[in-house]
Amino acid sequence: MTPLAKLTTAFVTTSLLLASSALAARNDITIGVRLEPPHLDPTAGAAAAIDEIVYSNLFEGLTRIDETGTIQPALAKSWTISPDGKTYTFTLQKGVKFHNGSTFEASDVVFSLDRARGEASVNAQKALFEPIETVTAKDDHTVEITLKRPTGNMLFNLGWGDAIIIDPASAKTNKTNPVGTGPFKFGTWTKGDNITLTHNENYWGEPAKLKTATFKIVGDATAAIASLMAEDVDAFPQFAAPEMLPQLEADPRFTVAIGTTEGETILSTNNKAKHFSDIRVRKAMAHAINRQAIIDGAMFGKGTLIGSHFAPHHPAYKDLSAVYDFNLDKAKDLMKEAGLEKGFKARLHLPPTDYAKRSGLIIASDLKKIGIELEIISVDWGQWLKQVFKGKDFDLTIVSHTEPMDIGIYARDDYYFNYSDADFKALIKELSATSDPDKRKHLMQKAQEKLNADAVNGYLFQLAKSGVWNAKLKGLWVNSPIQANDLTKVHWTQ
Repeated sequence: MTPLAKLTTAFVTTSLLLASSALAARNDITIGVRLEPPHLDPTAGAAAAIDEIVYSNLFEGLTRIDETGTIQPALAKSWTISPDGKTYTFTLQKGVKFHNGSTFEASDVVFSLDRARGEASVNAQKALFEPIETVTAKDDHTVEITLKRPTGNMLFNLGWGDAIIIDPASAKTNKTNPVGTGPFKFGTWTKGDNITLTHNENYWGEPAKLKTATFKIVGDATAAIASLMAEDVDAFPQFAAPEMLPQLEADPRFTVAIGTTEGETILSTNNKAKHFSDIRVRKAMAHAINRQAIIDGAMFGKGTLIGSHFAPHHPAYKDLSAVYDFNLDKAKDLMKEAGLEKGFKARLHLPPTDYAKRSGLIIASDLKKIGIELEIISVDWGQWLKQVFKGKDFDLTIVSHTEPMDIGIYARDDYYFNYSDADFKALIKELSATSDPDKRKHLMQKAQEKLNADAVNGYLFQLAKSGVWNAKLKGLWVNSPIQANDLTKVHWTQ
């Protein structure tokens, strides 16, 4: 070969290598999230920001909930249910390792579920596990769960982030150094800035296509739009600035996906607080709040009116959104009937979300028209969880309840609404023991009607999921049937 031919061949080879490198799809992602989680253990906290990072990515349960809300196998590859509906036998996946190298076995399932339902449990959804009588390891790869009574939602309950299976050795340190069985491992946490996950080379199932994932904490809408436009952040699965969506929809660099969530956004009410224990006051507030104005003004038209604690996309949903029409005359009459025509003062604790801050201003203005003057108190999530959720030291607050199918929380005497009603508890008890789809639908609708009739909370709107991401990204969820940013199928196209 002549020197010229050799030079030409080398040039062509180098050019092809460079072109191939340039065309190679990326294997990293930076995801923008609005809130930093208080810690990373979903079995020890109620904050949705925890599951939004770790669900299906780091931690797994016996079952998992997919984008459609369907129950899928996870650490349990199959199961059988006894004819009486009280015994579930799970066959576990083999060859599963925790991120610390420990082998996953049936004993880990026993430990995790017994811990979640035990006396010392700090699990925010401990009630999910109350129907369980015993959890038994039949052998290393078989677990038997016996129930006190048939529980129609048990497989779904086991798919919550609160029901993940953990290694006993990591139980005390999962808040800061989470160890799971998922396709990603914990990398680093730079407080106030980002959390990184890395590829799990020893994952038992289909490996993730991404090698690294960075969850970037972006605290406000202005910073979010700036980071997107500069392409510093690849995706915001829940974009907090709906007013910017038209601009982003017109930009071919981005995909804008509007989906649904399980987020019932409510004016949470302390039903035992002064004045709010009176149903006439709660109904007066329901008539005084212009909920459509909140959707239009605070959410820029993104959201669906609701009248109870139930997602509109669910087959059992009953539209009760018109029961409490916007009617100041009705509201004032109810206040007068309650002997409070001169009004009163109350506190409104607002967590650090844009929907809460924007909605709070509108609600404060609306309630002032019927004599209820609100002191707006802004708190961070840590304060909200401590004072409002756990301490129940509040009058009103605004929050989206993003847990799936969670109407049963109203049957808990210790829940922060402080609502206790024997008839509602009976409905939920019957629902839990019912598996027939038609009967379950009827009971769910009766439960919705009961909450609406009691005006337990101010039911504002169902939170829309406004996702924005790089147009070359595929596999992110459009809908959120559970609070998660599942990265297991996410990949880049050329």
